[in-house]
Amino acid sequence: MKRRQFIKAAGLGVAARAIAAPAIAQSMPELKWRCTTSWPKSIDIPFSASETLSKYVAEATDNKFQIQTFAAGEIVPPFQVVDAVGNATVEMGHTAAYYFIGKDPTFALYCSVPFGLNSRQQNAWFQDRGGQDMLNEFGKKFKVYGISGGNTGVQMGGWSRKEIHTVDDFKGLKYRIGGWAGKTLAKLGAIPQQIPGGDIYPALEKGTIDATEWVGPYDDEKLGFYKVAKYYYYPGWWEGGTALHFFINLDKWNALPKAYKALLTAAAGYANMDVQARYDSRNPQALKRLVAAGTQLRPFSQEIMEACLKASNEVNTETSAANADFKKILESQMAYRDEANFWWQVAEISFEAFMIRSRGKG
Repeated sequence: MKRRQFIKAAGLGVAARAIAAPAIAQSMPELKWRCTTSWPKSIDIPFSASETLSKYVAEATDNKFQIQTFAAGEIVPPFQVVDAVGNATVEMGHTAAYYFIGKDPTFALYCSVPFGLNSRQQNAWFQDRGGQDMLNEFGKKFKVYGISGGNTGVQMGGWSRKEIHTVDDFKGLKYRIGGWAGKTLAKLGAIPQQIPGGDIYPALEKGTIDATEWVGPYDDEKLGFYKVAKYYYYPGWWEGGTALHFFINLDKWNALPKAYKALLTAAAGYANMDVQARYDSRNPQALKRLVAAGTQLRPFSQEIMEACLKASNEVNTETSAANADFKKILESQMAYRDEANFWWQVAEISFEAFMIRSRGKG
């Protein structure tokens, strides 16, 4: 009797395994993807986001799902990432979406607009106010699906070979600046230039540009801007929080098993946190080194800040009148910004202001 029960149980086990094996194979197929980026390997923190995502996805699938990361220029130039993903030259990419405002200004709203959301507010808007869904509905036009994949936090205002005292000092200034902020500076008479990170230093050194911004002290020190420009301005009012994104070809995303979609989302979430953690950790020491090397820190004056805010509002109003997608998503962001800043005024800013005043008092 026991022998018959054992044989029966063994038979059921074999049958169960025969049923389960194809199901597992179907949910975890072997895939090899390529991820192109807008970053040279020397810009190590943004570049690390794709490596981090690839690592966790591979480990979670026992290497069944492998994603190989490529630096800017190894497959396509840095400003062609969205094209490469949309046309399936690669399965996915990592970039700052505001590089692609020439396609549609709405791409700026994935990333950063002047006087917009800070990094924590961006994450809140993306995750809990429907922002990611709104952007992905827009992204269908370009056959891409986006997931947040890093944030720089508030950036610096950049480096200039001469001091910027007044609004008039922007007139004729050739300023390397990414994304939507170039339109604001153009209203003030500056000449915005969009140049990849690896090409900025020689342009500044040769005088092809007069000023540049990139991210902040850690990257800027590595790029050597302090060697050819003396004045370092703050804050980067155009990037209160710069969100980076993983873009995935929409057909490839839709074809993924649910398990792989979940893994990509979770791994991107870790990378999103990790990028800003690295910047927050490394920027303070880098800023001290830059000042010790002779860098002159300069705040943008209140006059400049107010003029830039006015110009930015004009740009957004003009664009909203001509672009329904931009208008809809910007209005959502700005409504949340005003609501969130009420909370920050009550709690966050009060706490931080006290802690800054108390620094060094034990």
